[in-house]
Amino acid sequence: MSIDRPTIFIVIGPAGSGKSSVSTALAEEYAAAYLDKDEVCGRLTEALLEIAGTDPASRDDNPVYQGQVMDLEYQTLMAVAGTNLRLGRSVVLDGPFGRYLPEPAFLEQNAADHAWPEADWVVVRVAVDGEAIRSRVAARGLSRDRWKLANWDEFWSQASAVDCRWTGAEVIHVDNARHGFDRAEVIAQIERQLSDPR
Repeated sequence: MSIDRPTIFIVIGPAGSGKSSVSTALAEEYAAAYLDKDEVCGRLTEALLEIAGTDPASRDDNPVYQGQVMDLEYQTLMAVAGTNLRLGRSVVLDGPFGRYLPEPAFLEQNAADHAWPEADWVVVRVAVDGEAIRSRVAARGLSRDRWKLANWDEFWSQASAVDCRWTGAEVIHVDNARHGFDRAEVIAQIERQLSDPR
């Protein structure tokens, strides 16, 4: 990373992996803007789904969300990220990004579409085993997780099979499997990989 330009951290991983905990730790450590997709877009998304006559809490099995609304969420997130980057502020994006991970040019295209300035791009992939994630998703009790829990094998086979193929970004990995979130250990994992000259 360069001290002369901002960094955009994109924290990815399936529901329940601990993306929000990792993201907020990064935002605190690097004094970065924290943009959670669900917080930025959640209320508008629910309103759009309700206007369309569908369940506002439904995501994975909702064709309106999958076909129309989800792309708008991510475009909004990337546009707000661009505004912060142009102000010289580093940014942490918190979202699964699952549909877009196989697209090599995804970040480059968004950088062009949303006028991102020169910045370091760091993808932080949060990894946890499937059973731990299932327990966390069940414990948080969110209505948007109903389909995931009712169709766990299908959800997990899709969520765990996607590799990040984005070009132009450094990809680092965080093991968040331990019981209880250890902020210092997670930041140490990230900093070790960022300082690795490979």
